[in-house]
Amino acid sequence: MTAVLETISIWAIPVVVAAVCLYAICKKVPVYSVFTEGAKEGFSTAVMIIPYLTAMLCAIGMFRASGGMDWLCSILDPITSLIGIPGDVLPMGIMRSFSGGGAEGMLVDLLETFGTQSQIGRIASVALGSTETTFYVVAVYFGSVGVSNTRHAIAAGLLGDLASLIASAVIVNIMWF
Repeated sequence: MTAVLETISIWAIPVVVAAVCLYAICKKVPVYSVFTEGAKEGFSTAVMIIPYLTAMLCAIGMFRASGGMDWLCSILDPITSLIGIPGDVLPMGIMRSFSGGGAEGMLVDLLETFGTQSQIGRIASVALGSTETTFYVVAVYFGSVGVSNTRHAIAAGLLGDLASLIASAVIVNIMWF
């Protein structure tokens, strides 16, 4: 079974790319010119979202440097400990909503400190894979199309992150207790 999964993982992306190109050729679509046009639009979108990313990264830096992260974790720790989320995982869980790279760095620290086979390491690993960078997504996607009123998108995203964090802790605690 492992050999089959490894073979699939090696060939999945090249097969999909080849299939899309063959389909486009069969439909008489100029593949190269359409690809370069899309790449040009992608570059202009990337340039357009730079102010949103800069503002978000600046806010993250100020939040962490001011001690806001530590303060928030100290308030939430007694509550989250009741449902099986260790206090050491909280900073990574909070950071994940803002920055994937920052959360990955925190995961590395947790794994170096507690080990990959620890409950904290397992919960943090599952949580990192099951949560989303909500504020990053809102900044990039809403900012790239000029949406200024996010309505309920942030609340829904954060609720999804919270549910994923809780589910990660519950499932890991059931599987490896």
